[in-house]
Amino acid sequence: MIEGSCCCGAVQFTLDRPPSMMGTCHCSRCRKVGANVLVFVARDSVSWVQGRENVARYQPEAPYTYGRCFCRTCGTSLGEILSEEESFPISAHALDSDLEIRNRFHEFVAEKPSWYEICDAAEQYDRHPVTT
Repeated sequence: MIEGSCCCGAVQFTLDRPPSMMGTCHCSRCRKVGANVLVFVARDSVSWVQGRENVARYQPEAPYTYGRCFCRTCGTSLGEILSEEESFPISAHALDSDLEIRNRFHEFVAEKPSWYEICDAAEQYDRHPVTT
């Protein structure tokens, strides 16, 4: 069981199995909302302990399509935790339990700020990586 929560504890959830992968997005949107290290979870693995009603969703204007969720009380970024997709990314920083998986890719590396240095050997992409 993997536990997750927001900073103030109003939002708490569990995952009944580990995320399928981890990636880092360097686009300005993900960096600004504090959700650039993402883990991908199956929708049916997420169980709410408390606070689902305390999760707000920011839906950007086109051309952006991905909404970002956060705690209404403390603002902790939660990724796309309210998504109806079968699999979706949530912020790795919202997980309280340690994970065995490691970063698999970096996307939108051209938008990475000059002061940040990528220090792992994960694949790097100009846009979203193509998955098979």
